[in-house]
Amino acid sequence: MIATIQPSSVNGFIQAPASKSSMQRACAAALLARRKSVIKNPGHSNDDKAAMDIIGRLGAELTVSGEELIIESSGVNPVADVIHCGESGLSIRMFTPLVAMSEKQITINGSGSLALRPMDFFDEILPQLGVKIKSNQGKLPLVIQGPVMPKNISIDGSLSSQFLTGLLMAYAAAGAKNVAITVNNLKSRPYIDLTLNVMKQFGLKVPENNNYESFYFDGATHDSPLTPHVYTVEGDWSGGAFLLVAGAIAGNITVKGLDVFSTQADKAVLQALMDCGAGISIEPSHIELRPMPLMAFHFNATDCPDLFPPLVALAACCNGTTAIEGVGRLTHKESNRALTLQEEFGKLGIEIILQDDLMLVKGGTGIKGAVVHSRHDHRIAMACAVAGLKASSDVVIEEADAINKSYPDFYEHLRMLGASVAVTNQEHIKQ
Repeated sequence: MIATIQPSSVNGFIQAPASKSSMQRACAAALLARRKSVIKNPGHSNDDKAAMDIIGRLGAELTVSGEELIIESSGVNPVADVIHCGESGLSIRMFTPLVAMSEKQITINGSGSLALRPMDFFDEILPQLGVKIKSNQGKLPLVIQGPVMPKNISIDGSLSSQFLTGLLMAYAAAGAKNVAITVNNLKSRPYIDLTLNVMKQFGLKVPENNNYESFYFDGATHDSPLTPHVYTVEGDWSGGAFLLVAGAIAGNITVKGLDVFSTQADKAVLQALMDCGAGISIEPSHIELRPMPLMAFHFNATDCPDLFPPLVALAACCNGTTAIEGVGRLTHKESNRALTLQEEFGKLGIEIILQDDLMLVKGGTGIKGAVVHSRHDHRIAMACAVAGLKASSDVVIEEADAINKSYPDFYEHLRMLGASVAVTNQEHIKQ
C-alpha cells in the first residue's frame, strides 16, 4: 500500500482508537478468569486479532455482539497444537507463560520482525518453573510443555516489562503461594500498573508490589463473584499521541476517549506537548490542541519508548534541537527504530543525531516532501504521515499498510480531520 500525504491543516473532533495494550491484556485475563467476560470497545488491529485467535486456540469461546466481545473460558485448555502471535511482541511475551500452564506440547510462532526478536529470556526462566522449552537458538519458534510450577525466581526487567506481565498472570492463575518474582532494572513500570489493574478487574489474584523490585503472592484465597466480568478497553495513548501531535503542529482538533488518569505509559506525551509550548487544553472528557510557536524540549522516553516516533514528528516542527532519552529501548521493536527514524526523517530533511542513549532532533529547519518507507513498522508510517502535514510537498509512504498492526483506521481518521490523504494499492513507486 502507498499513502500520499499532502501538506494539510486538520480540524474537528476525533475518537482515539482502542488501546491494544489494554485489549490484549483483557483477552489474556478473560482466558484465565474461568467465567464469562464482556469486553466493551474491543480493538480490531492486527495485534488485537492475534490475541483473540490465541485465546481461542487455548480454549476460550469468543462471540462478537455489536460493540462487545463476549469471552467464555474455563481456563487454559488448548484445542490446537500451534499458536501464532503474528507480529505482536506483547502477545509472544505475555501468552508464552500462559501456554506453559498446560501439560500439552504447543508450538509458538510469529511472523515479520517478531521472528528476529530475542526470546532467550524464556530459555532461561521457564525451566526454573518446571517447563520444558525448545527454541531456535533463542528465537522463534518455541516449543513449550508445562505445567508451570510457581517458584521464587529473579528476572531481568531491562529488555521489556511484557515478560513480567505474562509471568504475573500465569502465577496468579496457577495459584502461586508464598512465592515472589524479583525483578532487576524494570523498565516501563506504567505498563505493569496496567497489567495489575486488568488482573484486578478480572478477579485474578493481584500480588503485593514491593516498589517494582519484587511481586509477592501470599497464597491467600479470595472470593470472586460469579457474575460476568465487564471490562471497557481504554482509548489508546500510543495511537492517540499521533493525533495530538497532528493537532499541535497542523490545526485545531479535539481528541476524545483518552483517559487522563490512565496508567498507560504513553500518557506522558502530554508533558512533552506542554514542554514544547503546544496549545493544549486538557479536560476529563477530551483534549484540545491548537498550533502555537513550538520550541525544542528535553524528554525521557525510557519508560515509554513507543513515544519516540510521534515525538520525532513533533520535534521536527520545534525550533532548536530536541533531546530524547531512552534510545536503548528501540533496538528490538518492529524495526531498529532509532536508525529507522534517523534514516526516514533524514529523507524529509530532518537531521537526527544518535549519541549513546540520546537522540537529538534538529527541528525548525523545514520538512521537505519525499518518498519514505515504513520499514514495516506501524509507528514509523504514522510518524511520517504526521510530519507530512507540515511538509513543503507530498510525503509518499511505501508499505503504508504497516499501520494495521495497531491503528488500522489511522489514515481514515486523518481524512476525517480534513487532511489530504490518498491511499493506493500500487506495489511500488519510483522517486
